[in-house]
Amino acid sequence: MAEEIIKENKVTKPKWLRVKLPVGKKYTELRGLVDKYKLNTICASGSCPNMGECWGEGTATFMILGNVCTRSCGFCGVKTGRPETVEWDEPEKVARSIKLMNIKHAVITSVDRDDLKDGGSIIWEETIQAIRRANPNTTLETLIPDFQGEEKNIDRLLKAAPEVISHNLETVRRLTREVRIQAKYDRSLAVLKYLKDNGQRRTKSGIMLGLGETEDEVIETLHDLAKAKVDIVTIGQYLQPSKQHLPVKDFITPEQFKKYEKIGLELGFRHVESGALVRSSYKAQKHLD
Repeated sequence: MAEEIIKENKVTKPKWLRVKLPVGKKYTELRGLVDKYKLNTICASGSCPNMGECWGEGTATFMILGNVCTRSCGFCGVKTGRPETVEWDEPEKVARSIKLMNIKHAVITSVDRDDLKDGGSIIWEETIQAIRRANPNTTLETLIPDFQGEEKNIDRLLKAAPEVISHNLETVRRLTREVRIQAKYDRSLAVLKYLKDNGQRRTKSGIMLGLGETEDEVIETLHDLAKAKVDIVTIGQYLQPSKQHLPVKDFITPEQFKKYEKIGLELGFRHVESGALVRSSYKAQKHLD
């Protein structure tokens, strides 16, 4: 268990959990571009603790299909509600921005768009195609929603052929209903297996710790991801975006993260990123190696 102090039923953040402040010329440049072109990045919308570090190194994760999600996951800092109308020029705008930023490896994600018949998969496919046209040397990772398990929508992503396709399981089976209210644990596993079986792309998934899961449950989840033929796994500490979101039950020690990394590698994953500040797209380019 983490070294923790309980005060008024709250878990005090430990000393080892420190977030770097956004600094540097490159970060300032990217901040200016994101603001100028009104781009939606999960870095900002999702309150990612690595925003300063990643942007300082000239990398960013773009969020398409708006910044309002149709799902109300208990862990996520992205707004929930009725999304705005689809912007059909968004693929070209994202592609131009990647070129302006001179990004060599781009990560694309999106909100869930259960309000759309295609789940947003058409915009997904067109965004990848637009990036390929404008940036032929840029490699891509796509962090996709589950598209409610609709294979015809998933097939659009496989056809577009990004180098890495990622879908996050987020938490253990027992906590899924509480953490990912409209999602299903087995559906997410089925999506990951479908991606591997039908596209032979490099697949990736991530989970958060500190929501009340047990060690045995984390290990069971790693086994489930291995059975789904996932190549890359990220394991990070859950951090509460606001008081309205699920509370942190405990902080996982660096030693425990290392233990999970060792177990994951023994299960045969190609890469395992495991640490308090690890997020799905953290150091994403190295997962191509």
